[in-house]
Amino acid sequence: MTADAPLTRESFRRLQPISVPRPVSQLPDRVWTDEDWGRIRRGYRARDMDEKWNIFAEGDVVFMHRSWTGHGVYEASFAPVTGGGRRISSAVVETDGERYRSMGDEYDRLMLELIISAIVLGEPAADLRAGLVELTARASGKSGLPSGVVEHSALGLRSGS
Repeated sequence: MTADAPLTRESFRRLQPISVPRPVSQLPDRVWTDEDWGRIRRGYRARDMDEKWNIFAEGDVVFMHRSWTGHGVYEASFAPVTGGGRRISSAVVETDGERYRSMGDEYDRLMLELIISAIVLGEPAADLRAGLVELTARASGKSGLPSGVVEHSALGLRSGS
């Protein structure tokens, strides 16, 4: 496989589909460019134990699996937008609490966009990261959570990723 060859389902050892899917009711507003879509379709493989996501596409659907367990967490369907680019037209999230703990629709909307933007595309996504920290703090009832802890536990991002 060449460096630019897209990752496929067969690129990963043990993938398990989402067992209890729930539609994500709040979807990101972002329109990804055609160039972004090309990069998203190539997918992403976690490079080490600190990274938490493996991502691949089949047709217009992007699959996001936890790297350690292979459990499917998100599936996002993309559709073309008039004038160019693509946006997420529908998505589902795993609701089996043994596999993934969702914190609600707003969190899922944010995570979908953050996984694609920060992990697949390597964008800084500072506003999305700040939103993740705020939502996590609100859900935990604690303020002042260090952003690095939240990002690492949810995304598996290193500083500067």
